[in-house]
Amino acid sequence: MKEVNYILHLNAVFDQFSKDSRLNPSHISLYVALFQLWNSNHFPEEFFVNREEVMQLAKVGSKSTYHRCIKELSHWKYIVYYPSHNPYKGSRFKLFKFGTSTGQVVVHNRTKIETSTGQALVPIYKHIETIKNNKTLKKEKVENPENAPPHGGVREAGGGLKQNPTVPKMDNLKTTKNKNYNEPL
Repeated sequence: MKEVNYILHLNAVFDQFSKDSRLNPSHISLYVALFQLWNSNHFPEEFFVNREEVMQLAKVGSKSTYHRCIKELSHWKYIVYYPSHNPYKGSRFKLFKFGTSTGQVVVHNRTKIETSTGQALVPIYKHIETIKNNKTLKKEKVENPENAPPHGGVREAGGGLKQNPTVPKMDNLKTTKNKNYNEPL
């Protein structure tokens, strides 16, 4: 049995969703709710769920929408649905494992386009935003250089310097902790 990698699985299934024109937001919401319950149960081969709980997680208010979408997801091979037909016993589900191949997973990023040289091209609006931000920063520096407080401080109304209450600049993305993405979150 292959382990389920939370991130790889979601990336792969969302990629599949983007290619499937049959799906609507209710299908995706129900799948994500089922995936969350699957994760909470540590990815068993099969698991039981309560319809009301899934509907609440998925924000689906209609029983007919729930049943239609669940049956379609099962028919389209995103899940396997075993209805219980018993109000006191939950229905049984099996989710297929996406993104579990041993080969390299290819992520298609639609915001960048690869050229033949491998250079990533950034959309023009990013360049325009950068130019606007640079002009704003230069303008602020020119207008108030002598009154600018030293790094980490804020000028008070009377001209005194008050210490900035914000935390010093830290790079919160760097960590020495090795993370195992094969474990449920």
